[in-house]
Amino acid sequence: MKTGFIGLGNVGGKLAGTLLRNGIDLTVLDLDEAKVAEFVAGGATKGESPAQMMRDCDAVITCLPRPDISAATVEGPDGLLSAMGPGKIWMEMSTTDEAEVKRLGAKVIAAGGAAVDCPVSGGCHRADTGNIAIFAGCDRAAFERILPLLTQMGRRVLHTGELGSASILKVITNFLATANLITCAEALTVAKGAGMDLGTAYEAIRISSGTSFVHETESQVILNGSRDISFTMDLVLKDIGLFQEVADRANVPVEMNPLMIQIFKDGIARYGERELSPNIIRRLEDATGLDIRAPGFPAEMTDDEPEEPGYEVRRD
Repeated sequence: MKTGFIGLGNVGGKLAGTLLRNGIDLTVLDLDEAKVAEFVAGGATKGESPAQMMRDCDAVITCLPRPDISAATVEGPDGLLSAMGPGKIWMEMSTTDEAEVKRLGAKVIAAGGAAVDCPVSGGCHRADTGNIAIFAGCDRAAFERILPLLTQMGRRVLHTGELGSASILKVITNFLATANLITCAEALTVAKGAGMDLGTAYEAIRISSGTSFVHETESQVILNGSRDISFTMDLVLKDIGLFQEVADRANVPVEMNPLMIQIFKDGIARYGERELSPNIIRRLEDATGLDIRAPGFPAEMTDDEPEEPGYEVRRD
């Protein structure tokens, strides 16, 4: 399947790199010409516009930072819609709004194409190795067509139902990850304030009922001091804002998420929107004067699992 990829950022660049590494005929487009040049040097083709890529490719993937950017890429001048037709597929891998992906997807389907929302979950380090999880929302026929491509990019692929369902589940999982990050920050700061060795505290949490994916990854870079997971506070705020929109549409009076939004708004006001998201712990470090660092932890996360063929996760 000839594939286009628009958006070579922290996640998109790694997903596109996995496709290229696995021999997919790949065309790429990004505002950062240096990133595009790296891919072209590795064997990819440089895209000229979303429309040109849709004309020349079977499927075009978008992996972009905000819903409005995706909308401009799909329906703007020289956008994907202008070249959409039977047999063409738009795959939205951005973390986006369920209502917006349904709106754009309806236009794609009306033009004869297929639309899929297929966000990923598991961190940049797993996107880099092809071991990330992928959700896919679309009709079953479209899912069968794209499954071979998704299993090149990810290890575990879940068909979540109709278009938009994957985006709902993605922001739910990001809400949970953010809640985990905030509670890990508080737990580690309390441990330090109570005189505990932070290395011991990390291990106690890791082997206990209190552990989580976030603790086993982000707590490590917090304790290292790098705080680097290639994700920033503005993106966290966007994601939990999208979760809030889903909750509001569902008439669910959530209580934790509004507080989390306040915490990250305060973090952005203090440290800037492009501050690394684990540095939300700085609010507690500043308030207490404690230094939440410990020796022996890595500066960044790496995936040491070997890359393996992906597969569909089924509940039956």
